Amino acid sequence: MDLLIDGLKKAIEMILTGDQEIYTITWLTLKVCLIAILISTLIGLPLGILLGLTRFRGRKVLLLFINIGLGLPPVVAGLWITMFLWRSGPLGDLAMLYSPTAIVMAQILVSLPIVTSLTCSSFQQVNDKMLLQIKALGATKLQTLVILIKQSKIAILAAIMAGFGRVIAEVGAAMMVGGNIQGDTRILTTTIVMEVSKGNFDVALALSFILLTVALLITAALTFLQQRRRLS
Repeated sequence: MDLLIDGLKKAIEMILTGDQEIYTITWLTLKVCLIAILISTLIGLPLGILLGLTRFRGRKVLLLFINIGLGLPPVVAGLWITMFLWRSGPLGDLAMLYSPTAIVMAQILVSLPIVTSLTCSSFQQVNDKMLLQIKALGATKLQTLVILIKQSKIAILAAIMAGFGRVIAEVGAAMMVGGNIQGDTRILTTTIVMEVSKGNFDVALALSFILLTVALLITAALTFLQQRRRLS
């Protein structure tokens, strides 16, 4: 208990004293996570809607791979991204390994299946009778899609929150593709692991409180948006 209290005090001290490194690490964590979940949403939402509402050849195989991706170990995602970005890899000439961009790529790889699969599941549950009723009212395909998105907004925001939860907690892939370089690719999760390995448990706990606060604030904002829209 004393260690937890010391960690909380250390976190407050870091914030109040304006520890520049902590602000840099926290800002980078926010930036890469928000960019990753934004891209995952922009890709996963339309793909999930397509898979949920339509039937085409190869759909089941695509769904199988997406569902397999739900359990993709982060270190495997990190390994694949590393192989692609390595000097001898297909994207080696871009020199993106050990950069924030590489971390974003790894986080997209682990969050995209979550957003896609949960969105698909939501749209698969759309009642056929409701679709017939919408068509009977003379709605165009675009208008029908807008109506269905509004009806599924709770599930869509839940999918985004689940994806965000995955990326904000990710450490294995970020460590592998980012290298935990101070001032460049060091984020909160990788810093916590580093401090634990050095035996600085008070600092690690302080960072964990900061990480939890960031995750809580973002999730609370999404939850408020979710429930507010539900009432409207």
